[in-house]
Amino acid sequence: MPSAPSPAPDPSLPLPEPLARAWADLVATARRTVADGLVVGTSGNVSVRVGDLVLVTPSGVPYDRLTAADLLAVTLDGRRAHGTLAPTSELPFHLDVYRTTSARAVVHTHAVHATAVSTLVDELPLIHYMAAALGGPVRVAPYAPYGTEELAAHTRAALEGRSACLLRNHGTLAHGDTLDQAYDRTAQLEWMCRVWLTASSVPGRTPTLLTEAQLADVATRLRTYGQPAAPPDGAEAPANLPDA
Repeated sequence: MPSAPSPAPDPSLPLPEPLARAWADLVATARRTVADGLVVGTSGNVSVRVGDLVLVTPSGVPYDRLTAADLLAVTLDGRRAHGTLAPTSELPFHLDVYRTTSARAVVHTHAVHATAVSTLVDELPLIHYMAAALGGPVRVAPYAPYGTEELAAHTRAALEGRSACLLRNHGTLAHGDTLDQAYDRTAQLEWMCRVWLTASSVPGRTPTLLTEAQLADVATRLRTYGQPAAPPDGAEAPANLPDA
């Protein structure tokens, strides 16, 4: 016999603290995309995974109107777990990312420069070494209508081995271990697109590009970039570290 469907959550019960905290962080990130000019109005969307649930921005609701009471969560197969608002129309590619990668957060925007680049090339030219921080040359997923499984499939292919991609005539998608990381990758991608468009617009000049070998060298260097991990209690900090 088929199993009975899971009962709907009781809205009168208090939310678990991890969900409430993650929702607050998600709303703050969504508002940041507007403040930083990466989206206009209710375009774009943000999600974060908490255990087996995905918290996601609702469809068509301005981010500055979202409150703690609007928390919206679905299961990895798209079934509603919390909330009453309709989820973003882009839910299919958010869920696809979580099912096929180790991502814990996804940010999707309609950033101006990135969207412009998506209409011009099949892959963002290697204008800057920070492409290595996104896993390599950033691909452009072929166009498909928003909210479709077709778009989710194109996005999955463009993200293979990458943490960000462009969506043809649409925008960007980036994922990460945290909302901050996914957002930072989104901003980095938009900046690289702006650099390439700016350099390409100079009459009579062609931008120099990096080679795959140069990018691979940067990828190796990035593995040891940043502050070293703190030594265990009682251990001495390493000496003679190279300059940043």
